[in-house]
Order: sequence, then structure tokens, then C-alpha cells
Amino acid sequence: MPIVSKRHEEILTILGSEGIVRVQDLAQRLQVSVETVRRDLRPLADRGTILKMHGAVGLAHSGGEAPYERRMRENAKAKQKIARAMAATVRNGETIMIDTGTTTSFLARALAQHERLTIITNSTDIARTLAGRNDSKVLLAGGVVNGDSGAVLGHDAVAFVQRFHVDHAVISAGAIGIDGVMDFEPDEAVFAREVLSLGQRRVVISDLTKFTRSALVQVCDLSEVHQLFTEAKPETSIAAYLANAEVQLCGPFA
Repeated sequence: MPIVSKRHEEILTILGSEGIVRVQDLAQRLQVSVETVRRDLRPLADRGTILKMHGAVGLAHSGGEAPYERRMRENAKAKQKIARAMAATVRNGETIMIDTGTTTSFLARALAQHERLTIITNSTDIARTLAGRNDSKVLLAGGVVNGDSGAVLGHDAVAFVQRFHVDHAVISAGAIGIDGVMDFEPDEAVFAREVLSLGQRRVVISDLTKFTRSALVQVCDLSEVHQLFTEAKPETSIAAYLANAEVQLCGPFA
């Protein structure tokens, strides 16, 4: 039993850091079989510590994601690198639509020195960061405000952004895999899907940990994405299915 208890601690640490994780990925991380992981998960699920879902698990109290401020601290250096690489491709005077996310919040900070941008967003954090900067203009969607992330969501927010077509549409992701770009919350997925459809250039920015996660709601197929910015070259299998979907891989490594 001590070994199982140690694995329980490792499982809870992984879930606390990364949100929802596939059972198969847990097995690989812990270097045990899938059946062993399932046996380890059973008592945690029985106690209500974790939730099982569609071949994946997450902490019961977190709904699959840690609070927003904590997520801002996770992989912060990687997210900063991604944000700087993406920001370097935006020219002064262009229009950009950005959804709520920790990596997109870092992008807003990387865009702070740009001039005369028009930024359309549902993120109160991004709006605060860029409003009044260097003659840039921020248009903030109206709707229901999420108390954790500061995201403005709902029908009104979607209807607001539908009026625009922009140079760059940029979204973050809860997870990325063969099922496409995924998110944890249906309302966030609906908004992100709409944002992506409104850009002449359609971009996802995400750190590499998102390729080892699972999420519940599809935002879009990978074929709908023009470019994916991440902090380093992903493993060969991931790069292959991005290439098959004709997604251009971008980042500080390129």
C-alpha cells in the first residue's frame, strides 16, 4: 500500500497542476499500466476527491481547471515566450480579436508597446492591460462576467463580436489533440469558436502542456486553424498531426 499511496500523491499533484488529464497519459507519466492507474483512481473517486470523465480524470473541487490567478503562474515563462513570438507578428495599426485565457493575457502584455491597435476582446484583464496604450482602442464585449477569469460570456458577448472582421483572431486552448482545439467550459468554447471564425488570420496560442490534457468541449477542428504558436518544438507525433491538418507551427524556436 505505501507505493499506491505515493502514486496517489503523484496523481493529485499532476491533476492539481494540469487540470483534466487522460488516464493513458497518467499511466505513461507514472510508468505503470493503464489498469494499475485505474485501480489507483478507484478509491480517490469513491472518496469524491477526483471525477472520472470519458477516459480522463480531474480534481472534483476544480472542475478541471485551477483558479485563474494560479493558472497565470503556471508555465509563465513558456507563455511569455509564446506571447512575445506572436506579438512580433502583429503590426502597428492592425485589428486583433482575442479571447480570455492566461496565454492571451500574456499576449496583451506583449502588445503593450504596439501603437494604434484596435483590440476586440471579452477579457476584462486584456481590456485593462491595453486600454489607452499608444493610441490603441479596446472594444470590450458585454454580457455575463465570470468572477474567476473576468471573461465576459453569453449570447450578448457572441453577438457583439459577430459585427467585426479582423486581421488577427487569437484564442487560447484548454487542450489540443486529434479531436481539435478543446476547452473546459461550453460558453468559453462557443465564444472562442466565434472569435476564430472572424479573423483573416486564425491563430491558437498554447504551451506544450495542453497537448497532454483532455477537455470536454470542442472549439474547432485543427483544420480551421492557420497557425499554432507554442514555446518549443512538440514531439514528432504531435507535429505530424498538426502538419496533416495544415497548421503552421510557430514560436520562438522557428
